This record gives sequence, structure tokens and C-alpha cells, in this order.
Amino acid sequence: MKILPPRVLRALERFNAAYPWDHNAHYHRWILRQLPRRFDCALDIGSGSGDLARLMARRAAAVTAVDSDPAITAQARKLTPASLPVTFAVADATAEFPNGSYDVITCVATIHHLPFAQTLAAFRRHLAPGGTLVIVGLSRAQTPVDYSLDVLAIPANAAIGWLKNKGRPSPRPVSMTAPTRPADMTFDDIVREARNVLPGARLRRRLFWRYTLVWHRP
Repeated sequence: MKILPPRVLRALERFNAAYPWDHNAHYHRWILRQLPRRFDCALDIGSGSGDLARLMARRAAAVTAVDSDPAITAQARKLTPASLPVTFAVADATAEFPNGSYDVITCVATIHHLPFAQTLAAFRRHLAPGGTLVIVGLSRAQTPVDYSLDVLAIPANAAIGWLKNKGRPSPRPVSMTAPTRPADMTFDDIVREARNVLPGARLRRRLFWRYTLVWHRP
């Protein structure tokens, strides 16, 4: 389904490229509200430039941050003060899932790059009893509700980009330089598979082409 004519879409793409902002960072404060005030060990899968890992490190005894991109991981290390208890690692989260048990696991805009059910099962195995899993993911639009949210997000995205950049064209943030690809699962498929692996998981569609999943291990 095409929401806008190609000419309008190209104009919006040029505008958004001139006034970029990080859609994933938009949800970081929301993620923190889902987590305990203090916790011991956290794991951030798809950590990118480390923004979320650094925020969690102010509450955690230790944060392990994993990304498959060596360049963005090197940037993350440079941006992270030595005083913060964050360890960055370059690894394929599917083939080299970090050992250990974690009180918190987060995964932002990454799970659509990974085998979905297999990755959720790995999260379940490595989440400590009473622990919290938070995912912010991307889904493929399919239903009228999906397309309605897409339509709402288009002007909101441009407006926020303009405001965050104070009306001045800007380079892309470091956090937006890693390679990406479109999501191929619909939200309904995600809900069905997630609840098979994580009974009781809470999922919601969100603005800016995202959904959220929260699960607390009994």
C-alpha cells in the first residue's frame, strides 16, 4: 500500500535526511521506566553507539553491550567514560550469545535482523528469574491500523526532526550510521510467535514504525 505519491515521498526523504533524529533513542526513557531502579547485570543486544547501555550503567552493577558492527562498537567505546561499568563486545548475537544470567535484557531495532523465535528463546534462557526483557522492534505494515499509524508518523517525524535540529540541516547522529534492513514480519505474526515463546508478554504498536515488547520472567 502506497501512503503518499512518489514525488511527495522523495521530498520527505530529502527533508528527513537534512534533519535526522534517532527514532530508537526516542524510546530509551520509556525503556528505563520499565526497569527496576537498581539491578545487577544487564545485557543490551544491538547496542550500536552505546547510548542505552550508558543509561542503564547508571543503575546497574555491570552492563554487557553486544553489536555485530565493529565500527559502531569502536565508536561506542570512545563515547563511554571509563567510570561506567559497561563492557562492549563485537559478536553475532545468534551464534555467540553471551553466557550468563541477566536481570535485564534489552534489544532495540535489532531483532528483525535475527531469527525471531530462536532469539526470543535465547533471551528467555538467559533472563534471570524475576528479570525483565524489553524489546523495541520494527514490523512490516499490513493492517489498516498499521497504515494509520504510518500516516500519523509521517508529519510527526518531520516536525520532530526540525525541532531537534533547531531548523538547521545536520549530519546523521553516530547512532544512525550502522547498516539496517527493512522488517519482514507483521505485527500480528510477531505477537503470535512472541506469546508462544514468552507467555504473558505485553506487545504494543508504537509511533515511528516501532512496536514494544515487555516480558517479566516468573
